[in-house]
Amino acid sequence: MRRFLFIIVVAILFCLSFSSCHVSSNVMREPNVRFEFNSNDITLSEQFSAEATTIKVLGINWKRLFKKSEDGYINNASIPILGSFIDDQTVNEAMYKLMEEHPGYDVVVYPQYHKYAHKPVLGTNIYSKTTVKVTARLGKLK
Repeated sequence: MRRFLFIIVVAILFCLSFSSCHVSSNVMREPNVRFEFNSNDITLSEQFSAEATTIKVLGINWKRLFKKSEDGYINNASIPILGSFIDDQTVNEAMYKLMEEHPGYDVVVYPQYHKYAHKPVLGTNIYSKTTVKVTARLGKLK
């Protein structure tokens, strides 16, 4: 009986050794690239604004999920920004609208964000409506 119990314990420990959780992460070092702009290198516009609204039900933006877009997924990498940005899909859509409404400009310069999130169902993400207004100057490189 002791031998049988010993074999079962060894078998369980053997199985547990292969069922562990492992997380690995690879991080790339950012290149040390630095651009220096003078006031003569860029032409700034007046301030422009754009607004975007997303509605999420159960934390999912269903309109974006089922919408076929020619432009594809909008992310921070597709919009050149000088200054800070917020990693949010509604902010990305507002920035994209800003660049689309004013063609001919190359970069967004120091944007300002006004974000309003409305969550009427007990403050949860069961239903939420987020509106973002972006105001920024646009720049054209010479």
